[in-house]
Order: sequence, then C-alpha cells, then structure tokens
Amino acid sequence: MHPIICKIGFLNIYSYGLALAVAFMLGSLLASRQAARVHAVPETVFNLCFLIFVAGIIGARLFYVSYHLFYYLKNPLEIIMLQQGGLSWFGGLMLGAGSGFFYLKKKKLPIGKTIDLLAPYLALGQAIGRIGCFLNGCCYGRVSHFGIYFPVHDAVLIPTQLYSSILLLFIFMLLRFLRERPHRDGQIFLLYLLFYCIGRFFIEFFRADNPALFWGLTIFHLMSIAGITVAVTGIILLTRTRRK
Repeated sequence: MHPIICKIGFLNIYSYGLALAVAFMLGSLLASRQAARVHAVPETVFNLCFLIFVAGIIGARLFYVSYHLFYYLKNPLEIIMLQQGGLSWFGGLMLGAGSGFFYLKKKKLPIGKTIDLLAPYLALGQAIGRIGCFLNGCCYGRVSHFGIYFPVHDAVLIPTQLYSSILLLFIFMLLRFLRERPHRDGQIFLLYLLFYCIGRFFIEFFRADNPALFWGLTIFHLMSIAGITVAVTGIILLTRTRRK
C-alpha cells in the first residue's frame, strides 16, 4: 500500500509510525480531558497514557521478536526497525498494564475507575493503529479473489487490518456508551478485553502472517482464549461482589 506517506528532505514519514503517533495523541488527549472522573489532573492522566504507550510498544515488540526469534537472530539490526511493523497487542497489553498498575499505585489513583476511563480510548488507538498496519502491509490476510491488492506482497489479500479497525471502532463506541451506564469499577476494561479477544479469535482465521500450531489454531487463537477466560472470570467475580 503506502508504507511511506511522504518524504521531507532525507526524512521518511512512515505510515505505521504516523498512525501510532496519531493514536497516542488522540487517545491520551481525550482521556486527559476526563481526568476529573478519577479525581486527577489532566497531566497525571496524560503521563499515565505516555507510560502505557511506551511500555506497550516495548512489550509488543519484545513479544513479536521472541515469537520470530530465529529470524531476528539472523537479522538483529531489524529488531529496532519499527517502521516495518511487527508489534503484538498481547505483549503490549502485558507490559503496558504492568507499568500502568505501578504508576496508579504510586499516584494513589483508583485502579478500577482509571482503567475504565482509558479502555474506550485504547480501542480507539488500536483502530487507528490498524490503519497504519493496512498502509504498511503488515498483519495481512489470506489470498482471496475478494480482497485488496497489496503491492508489497504482490497479491490480492483479505484486508484483515480494516476488519480489525472497524471492529475496534465499534468496541470504542460501545464502551463509551456502557461507561455512562451503571457498572462496577473495572468492568468496562474487562469488556474491552472480552470484546477484542472474541473479535481477534475469529479474525485470526483469516490472517496469513501467523503459522498454525494445531487444528488450524495459531498462538494468538490460544492467547485470545486466555484473554476471554480472564475477562469472563473477572466479570463474574465483579457481579458476585455486587450482589453481596
């Protein structure tokens, strides 16, 4: 598609990096405007978003490189070439969530309320990021007569990036609606995890960039199942706590 949006002198503006930058700025600014929900100043929420973003990028890259370790052992310089894509949401979630948790504890902010505040904008940021994947040609789908031609692959492929982006936009709107309704602290974030993992599980069947382990399932199918299990368990526990 268009891995390089434009060139300014010797500087290349990559679509993937630009999408990540736009996703972070838009999501963090929208979240910061609602900092009063968690009795915090906008700067604190913005710093939290920045920390989660940086930690998430590092975690996502580490997971992706670990998953393709033999390739990167042969091509070590490509480990830092983020403009080519190669980020795993699951890895970003783990390191980003861990870093955010310690920040919230340090600032003594309510964890449940704060992650509920951020959840819709995480989905929005992902939706924008998937546009970057589409333009970059990564996270691609299987060959199909009803797909889109990707010059970088010289093939007509299912645009799984766009499917993911549309799904995430829907999740964003749904979470924004549910957040304004009565709910337990932490429930909105768990719904975000649940909805995304369900969608990722089915979209994964149409992707061609991850090898199957068994029965046509990839490692991301298994991680999606794990995410669904965690989300459902958390929602059940919150519901039982509410009843008590």
